[in-house]
Amino acid sequence: MSTFTKIKAIKESLSASEMKLAKFTLSSPNAVRDLSSQELANVVGVSQSAVVKFAQKLGYKGYPAFKLGVIDALSSDQPNTNLTGKITLKDDISQIAEKLLSSKHSVLNETRRLNGEEAIEQAVDLIKSAKRILICGLGGSALVGKDFSYKLQKLGLYAVEEPDCHVQLAFASTMGKDDLVFAISESGNTREIVNVVKQASQNRSKVITITRYGHTPISAMADVKLYSVAEEESTRLSSILARTAQEFIIDVLFIAITQSSRQGRSLLEKTREVVSDFRQSM
Repeated sequence: MSTFTKIKAIKESLSASEMKLAKFTLSSPNAVRDLSSQELANVVGVSQSAVVKFAQKLGYKGYPAFKLGVIDALSSDQPNTNLTGKITLKDDISQIAEKLLSSKHSVLNETRRLNGEEAIEQAVDLIKSAKRILICGLGGSALVGKDFSYKLQKLGLYAVEEPDCHVQLAFASTMGKDDLVFAISESGNTREIVNVVKQASQNRSKVITITRYGHTPISAMADVKLYSVAEEESTRLSSILARTAQEFIIDVLFIAITQSSRQGRSLLEKTREVVSDFRQSM
């Protein structure tokens, strides 16, 4: 996963000194690769220990590994601190459309980079082998979850999405080691979803989560952690972009499951034929 992607994904949770380091790394990555940890601390105006802690927060053992990450990212990424274009009240329809398109494109790219092939493959295996699947989320995440449940049902999988948090919790209490909870939460700390995941974990059920990147109460209990991106600075677009990122992940999972399951492909084709025949008979 790109160093720049990691920074942009967690920057809303950074301290003041860490934010200084994040902004400098994104704006001047070529300078970072030529500086020692003490030199970087002096340039940014923080302590050397803050530099080391910043590197560790990004998942690196220390500053040397962080520098290597920046070098690798420079060869593959074009760092951009503005993940989304801000839509203003003065924008006309054409400007709104262009900014929204640009924002969605950026979010999709960042989300793709946050999720490695191994995590996707593990999620696919858990979904295919689950006896029952409970998909849970609130608000916009519930809409994404409902869409995913429809997709999985077409493949012959027992997948249920229920937006009511009490029903989610009751369902989770009946689950066992062969069942799976698929939890969707942009923040990763929605209290109702935390309770559902906790109940499922106590019953030894498997858990897959889609949350923001970084450590969250929900992802901490997951067997497989998937991540979505939505820029917090653009309040007019945040819910739209969060849903866009989440939908991208479930679509990748759906296609991967379809490709790896002959029975699933057969059932999917059958559902299409049944619906098509019904429409033609009307």
